[in-house]
Amino acid sequence: MTSAVNVKPVAAPSKSDVIRACFAAYKSKDRKIVEELLTDDFHFTSPYDDEIDKATYFKRCWPSSELFRDVTVERIVEQGNGAYTTYKVVTKDGREFRNTEFMTFDGGRINHIDVYFGATYKDGVFVKGTSG
Repeated sequence: MTSAVNVKPVAAPSKSDVIRACFAAYKSKDRKIVEELLTDDFHFTSPYDDEIDKATYFKRCWPSSELFRDVTVERIVEQGNGAYTTYKVVTKDGREFRNTEFMTFDGGRINHIDVYFGATYKDGVFVKGTSG
């Protein structure tokens, strides 16, 4: 006797799910999760960094996560093979800033990030000469 088994394919996480998991890992300071969410050939570009690789990203950028008291994803807009994300950071010393990133994906993992910095505020007042 044979019986049919209804097997539903497991959907891969959406880009939004991956982005939220990445920011949650930043908030909890879980570098291992962030490493797993980035491809081996990951690159990062910012006003300070030009196409740095994964190892350099963790050397230069990861330490700043220790300064963050809170990280909140405010919006995600998926577009094709990428997604725009705007997030707000509150630092331990009370500074606040928003950045926007465009992330591209490969195989359900983040392959590249371009980050655009927003202005910094402390106690609601613009802080000149600083950026996220």
